[in-house]
Amino acid sequence: MTLAATLVLALLIGATLGALGGGGSILAVPVLVFVAGLPTTAAVPMSLLVVGCSAAVAAVSRIRAGHVRWRIAGLLAVTGAGATYLGALVNRRLDPRLLLAGFGVLLAAAGVRMLLDRPVRRTGCAAPDGGTDWRRCGPRTAAVGVLVGFLTGLFGVGGGFLIVPALTLMLGLPIAAAAGTSLVVIALNSFSGLLSWLGHVNFDPLLAGAFTACTLLGAAVAAPVGCRLPHRAVQRTFSVLVLAAAGFLLVRVATA
Repeated sequence: MTLAATLVLALLIGATLGALGGGGSILAVPVLVFVAGLPTTAAVPMSLLVVGCSAAVAAVSRIRAGHVRWRIAGLLAVTGAGATYLGALVNRRLDPRLLLAGFGVLLAAAGVRMLLDRPVRRTGCAAPDGGTDWRRCGPRTAAVGVLVGFLTGLFGVGGGFLIVPALTLMLGLPIAAAAGTSLVVIALNSFSGLLSWLGHVNFDPLLAGAFTACTLLGAAVAAPVGCRLPHRAVQRTFSVLVLAAAGFLLVRVATA
């Protein structure tokens, strides 16, 4: 029953990631810890494997649709690569309860951010020709890359809930391009973070394979549909789920 529930939730995580271009991955660690019963030191790297694979699959349809801004994706991935190693290093030195409490706060912040999302307006980063003013916004993009990379290594999250609003609000990208670019960055950051865990943890091959397969299935099915769904309605529905997960996690940590 526990394995069945874990796999059903894996499908939901993949579907959300594929539909929104980010966000679903933030639930992988709570599911692996509280439903599958893994310690955080095993849940975080397994989450990176799952998130990286599912983001890569979901990105395929976005790439075919021309929704990826490769220059921005490259900058975010390069600046975040070193930060993922630092995040993983900090993770292995933190008390598990403190780590889960921090993750609960992160969940709550992400849920509120998605719930209160405002219509996107182009900013000072948008050049007159419709491109991006890199002199003004290159440093901002790099800073977002470092932050997302650190959170990826620390908590095993993809960071799409930060990347998508950063690309839309700071760089003025349309939501479709932000979602596609986010998926590419999530995949690159997750695999970079996973490398930093090699030699520090052993996966349960059955659970890792089944969880990853279900997440991939959910992402593959939802990604093409996500291009046509009303993004804001899906995002707000998911934000309620994230806030509920945050409350559950913080209560469990406080009463443990």
